Amino acid sequence: MPRYAMAIDLAACVGCAACAVACKLENEVPAGVDRLWIRLEERGTFPDLAMQYRPEQCLHCAEPPCVPVCPTGASHVTADGLVLVDAETCIACGACIAACPYDARYFDPRGFVGKCTFCEHRIVQGQLPACVETCPTLCRTFGDLDDPESDVSRAIRAARRVDVLKPEQGTRPKLVYLNTPARFGLAAEGALP
Repeated sequence: MPRYAMAIDLAACVGCAACAVACKLENEVPAGVDRLWIRLEERGTFPDLAMQYRPEQCLHCAEPPCVPVCPTGASHVTADGLVLVDAETCIACGACIAACPYDARYFDPRGFVGKCTFCEHRIVQGQLPACVETCPTLCRTFGDLDDPESDVSRAIRAARRVDVLKPEQGTRPKLVYLNTPARFGLAAEGALP
């Protein structure tokens, strides 16, 4: 069984938001909510000012705090490690939204909690997630962490630096950031699930 993960090379991301647009279109995400967004960070002061774009979304954690708090079991982890929400079972109580340390979930106006699914419907058809396929700078890679020849495994091995968001949370995210400039260091270099 694969263990899916995504890596984003921050040295290559130009903040164009093609990934966010592709996500909205592919998943029919309603207006006013986002499964994927681009954060712009600035560090320093003029003339020593630097900026970085960082795409953010659900990190499909190996230890997801959003799953055990779900009273109906709608939030769950699949055999291949995807963290998903069953819209039919979800009662939109918001417990999983409160438990997510990454603010990666939202109330969908259709009556359930929504989040990134790594485009599970595409994965089962042998396709890449829409955000990966659409990225014009090829900064996103996706694949099986347990396959040393997968795109994501090769990208992680080739990276100068590997970071995760909020490593102190202990969630072991399966979305990692590559080549983060030291000035923007996210901490916990090499902290893979």
